[in-house]
Amino acid sequence: MSNLFSGINARLRGTSTKAPGQTKSPVTTSSGQPNSPTNLSQGSQSSTSLAPKIPPLPSSPSLAQNIGMDDPNAGAAGANGDDVLNTYHLPRPLPLWLNAQYAKHIVKGNFMTLSARPKTVEQGEWIAHQVVEHYRNLWNFVRVIHEKEDDGNTICNPQTCPRMSAGANHSFTWLNYKREPVELPAYEYITLMQRWISGKIDDTNIFPTDTNGVSYAHNPSITTTPLSQLSGDDKDWVGKSSGFPENFVEVCQTIFRQMFRVYAHLYWAHFIDPFYHLNLEKQLNSCFSHFVLTACALDMLKPQELEPMQPLIDLWAANGTFPPGSKAYDYANHKAGERLMQLANVA
Repeated sequence: MSNLFSGINARLRGTSTKAPGQTKSPVTTSSGQPNSPTNLSQGSQSSTSLAPKIPPLPSSPSLAQNIGMDDPNAGAAGANGDDVLNTYHLPRPLPLWLNAQYAKHIVKGNFMTLSARPKTVEQGEWIAHQVVEHYRNLWNFVRVIHEKEDDGNTICNPQTCPRMSAGANHSFTWLNYKREPVELPAYEYITLMQRWISGKIDDTNIFPTDTNGVSYAHNPSITTTPLSQLSGDDKDWVGKSSGFPENFVEVCQTIFRQMFRVYAHLYWAHFIDPFYHLNLEKQLNSCFSHFVLTACALDMLKPQELEPMQPLIDLWAANGTFPPGSKAYDYANHKAGERLMQLANVA
C-alpha cells in the first residue's frame, strides 16, 4: 500500500480545471448512465472556512440515521438476489460502483495478508498501527474532494453536499456540546471529524506509542512498575501490556466508524466526480476493501454499521475480493453479490 498513491498527487497538480474531453465518462448502457445520489435540499449555512462555527467537540462525534432500509436477512431462506437487493432500496439505475466492471482493484492478491497481525506484535499495537495507516490512506482521497478549483470551490461543498449522507437512506449528524444532533454539510462534518481523529491519535494518553511502527511501546508507567504490583492487578484489556488505556478499543472503534462514514460518502456522492474522472476508482476500491477487511477482522465495525455500503460488500464477497473465512465475507449476503455480478455480465 505504500506506493498506492504515487499517482494521486501528480493528478492533483494542474488538474483542478476540467477541460472538455479530458475526463472519462462511464459507459452508457441500455438502462442509462448510472446516477449519482440526489442531494437532499435542506437549509444549511455555507462555510468558506476550515473551522466551522459550532460549539467544541464532544467525546462522541456523531449519530447515524438509517432511513428505509429493510432487514436483508428477513425471509433469507427463500429470498433470491433480487429480493435482497430490493430491501436495500437502491436508486435505479444502480450507482456505478455497484457495477462489477467498476469495482476492480489496482492490486491483486489476498488483502487478508495485510490485515493479519504478526505473532510478535501485541494486539493493541497492531490496532493502533492500523488506525494510523487507514487514516492516512483515507485522507489522500479526502484531499481530492477538498482541493480548491480555479473558481475557489471544492468538489464537496455545502451546495453539492448540504448534509453528510451516504445516499438517500443514510445520513449522519454531529453532536454539539449539549449532545444534540446537528446536521452539517459534508465538507464541515468531514473537516471536524478529521480534527477529532487527529486529536485522538496525537493524544499520548490514548496512543502512547510511535504509530509509525508496530513494535512494543516503551511506556515508563509500565516498565517502571514493580512486577509484584502488576501481578496483583487482575483487570486486563487489549493493549494494557503496551500502555494503552482501558478505553483504547472503544476509541479506535469510534475512529473506524467515522472513517467508514467518510468512505461511504465518497462512494455515494463522489465516485464518478472526481474519482472515476481522475482514474482513481481502482485506488479507492483497493483502500476501501482493505479497510473493511481490517475493520471486520479486528471487530472495529459491527455488521449493522456496514449498511450504507452493504451492496458493495456483497459484491466483493461474491467476486472473491473478500476470501471465505474472513469476517467481511461472513457479513455479506452472497445472493445479492452474485446477482450484482450477473447484472454486470461477469458471473
